[in-house]
This record gives sequence, structure tokens and C-alpha cells, in this order.
Amino acid sequence: MNWFNFSCVHCQKPLNFAHRYLCYQCDKQISRLNYCGRCGAVLSKNQAFRGQMFCGNCAKQPPNWQQMVVIGRYQPPLSTLIHQFKFQNRYYLDRTLAQLMLLAIYDARREYLFSLPEVIIPVPLHHFRQWYRGYNQAYLIAKQLSRQLSIPLDNKLVVRQKYTKMQRGLNEKARRSNLHNAFSVNIKRAKQYHSIALIDDVITTGSTLNEIAKLLKQAGINVIHVWGLAKT
Repeated sequence: MNWFNFSCVHCQKPLNFAHRYLCYQCDKQISRLNYCGRCGAVLSKNQAFRGQMFCGNCAKQPPNWQQMVVIGRYQPPLSTLIHQFKFQNRYYLDRTLAQLMLLAIYDARREYLFSLPEVIIPVPLHHFRQWYRGYNQAYLIAKQLSRQLSIPLDNKLVVRQKYTKMQRGLNEKARRSNLHNAFSVNIKRAKQYHSIALIDDVITTGSTLNEIAKLLKQAGINVIHVWGLAKT
């Protein structure tokens, strides 16, 4: 990245300043549809018009967390930035993505009137996968959000204790089996907290987050937020 001639991180168009690293045109292309504040599913125009904040599925079978915030749908340019961030060693995109996440959190707080959590928790990578990639993308985002929101970050509360296959492409039953005993929660550390925010990159079915949230609830944490970069 050229630190003196600032340009948009997506289209490389010159910028007058480097506040968010994304030009106005690329920012407007991010798909920010009305979504369920619990699971992130897209709400219909009729649901949004009626002021409905949660989908019917969450009314019947809610996930193990209370609130979800995402920047937008997993579509370009957001999906492009996330892919580069995760797989092309463009770790410096953490600032751009964290700024977009921060704006999404502010917008969601105005709509849902929720309090900020006591601590931020990144979804952990298995140590082998983190070694191979060089960093945990969720941790980098969590670190930026922790600094900007003045909320502590706890990177030791949740541990990934088992190496698992990538969840992408697995059916629901296979996903559950894949995640069995994949995570553990430090019970002693959990006693410090009442509310937490789990940070993840791309949320698909939410099975990984649901498993972690279940363990956190069992450890006595009552309020769980999920903050993700994108929802498929």
C-alpha cells in the first residue's frame, strides 16, 4: 500500500484523504439490505415496511445469541475485500473492514437500542490453520474494534481445541458433527463477563457461532452478540 498517495482499496481510485480507505462509489455498492437482527436473514420489503426487526424462523427457533450485526451481504465489493483480507495476505485491510463494521454497529444500536458488550471475543482458529495463514482475521478485526470502542478483547476465553474441516460445502448434519468438541470455554474467565460480542468474518449458516454461543451460555454468559463482516 502507498502510504502517501491514498487510493481506494477496492478500485484504486485516488482519494483525497485516507479516513476509511474506500471511495464513495465502492462504499455505495455494498449490499446493505434490511436483515433480521437475530440471525441476519434478509427481511422482505413488506417485513421492513411494517417495521419488523426479526424473522419468523427466529421467533420459532432462535439461535444461541441475542443480536447480530453485519456490514452487508457477501457480494462484491465487500466479498472481494474479505477474500483478499483472508487469503491474499492483505492483512492491512483490517482497518477498512473494521471501520465499516463500526458504522454497522452504530446503525444497529440506533435501530435496536442495545448496549455495547463488556468484552470482544474473536472466533479462534486452530493453531495449525493460524500458522499456515499467518494470522487470525477475526482477531485482527476484533483488535481494531476493541481499540475504537474502548472495549477489552479476550483472546483466551474461547479456544479451538480440534482441527476441523472447512464448513463450506457440508450439509447441516455434517457441520454439527464437524464441530463436535471443536471448542472449549475457559470457565474461570467466563465468570468475569455478563455480555460478550463474538467476532467472525463470513457468516453462512451460523453453525460455528451457534456452537460457541451454546458453550458460552453454559458457562454463564447471558448476553451474546454476533458481529460479522458479511452474511451469505
